[in-house]
Amino acid sequence: MSKKGPSKTTDRRYDAEDIKTLDSLEHIQARPGMYIGRLGNGDHPDDGIYVLLKEVLDNSVDEFTNGFGKRIDIRVEDQRRAVVRDYGRGIPLSKVVDCVSRINTGAKFATGEDGKPRPFAYSIGLNGVGLKAVNALSDEFTVRSCRDGSFVRAVFRYGELVDCEEGATEDVTGTEVCFQPSEKHFADFHFEPKYLNRRLWNYAYLNSGLSLYMNEERFYSRHGLLDLLREKVEEETLYDIIYHKSDGLEFAFCHTPAFGETYYSFVNGQYTNDGGTHQSAFREGILKGINELAEPNQNLEPSDVRNGIVGAIAVKINDPIFESQTKSRLSNTDIRPAIVNEVKRVVMDYLFKHGEIKDLVFEKIVQNAKVRKQIQTVKK
Repeated sequence: MSKKGPSKTTDRRYDAEDIKTLDSLEHIQARPGMYIGRLGNGDHPDDGIYVLLKEVLDNSVDEFTNGFGKRIDIRVEDQRRAVVRDYGRGIPLSKVVDCVSRINTGAKFATGEDGKPRPFAYSIGLNGVGLKAVNALSDEFTVRSCRDGSFVRAVFRYGELVDCEEGATEDVTGTEVCFQPSEKHFADFHFEPKYLNRRLWNYAYLNSGLSLYMNEERFYSRHGLLDLLREKVEEETLYDIIYHKSDGLEFAFCHTPAFGETYYSFVNGQYTNDGGTHQSAFREGILKGINELAEPNQNLEPSDVRNGIVGAIAVKINDPIFESQTKSRLSNTDIRPAIVNEVKRVVMDYLFKHGEIKDLVFEKIVQNAKVRKQIQTVKK
């Protein structure tokens, strides 16, 4: 029996002319998944068209987070064309075209090391990619910035600049972005209102005092994560939601009669659906705070403490590190000790001052332990 070597291909050459260098927008168009995750047609909440809208909204929310503009207007026309208008500072007029077409270009690289204050102390956008991806993956993309009585308006078709004008205006300062995703990447797409509503409510919960209007409906939250958790908790809570907010940390949690753990975590207003170091630190802080109030001979299993918890955490940090451009998971390790200690302290103080809630928490822990042991017995 003869051994066969590798099959021979028919003169497949590999020469220097086969090496291609794409410009930044061409690369986004060639490999969109690297920048926005999945593509899809809008039938799934994680489809790319919602990521494109999020990239535009993130810049507007960054303006609010840094103290400029308390309103954002969103309009969706025929479920295909999105318009976002904020009332922040507006993109500097001489840089409007660069900020939406040249990758790795933006104000969020400014570190303040030159003595000037950072233009964005906290931001969701970090990499100078977001608006460029929206531009590159849109059949039509228009940006208009108004500052100091002047405006610049630039129009693109599939990433190519086709028109640019400037002049005087009486419009309020701010930026407007209008885009229609490309059929080439998002065949037969449509924006689903229920997914848009969900995203806008998340923005509202994370930015107390910000008003977002979509097609005249207002999305506004006065109590932040407390409002979020009240909306998310469908089961009857065992006690009033424990809520805390400081300069860089906001969190809320409670136990429900259910089992399992549910968390909603955010960084600088970005929903991190895969969690990360801030979420794991939050879980550890709750566990340590409750453990401190346990009886000396009471050894609590972590699963017994956390079973039934529904919680939400939001942090603000200067230089967040995400695992990808979609920013679904936070990787910063330096923030962990501070979050653990603050959550632990707040939990201890709250339960110490509210003995009736402390009793309910420990009743739930005892119940969880009984169920766990019963399941172990059945398995044996």
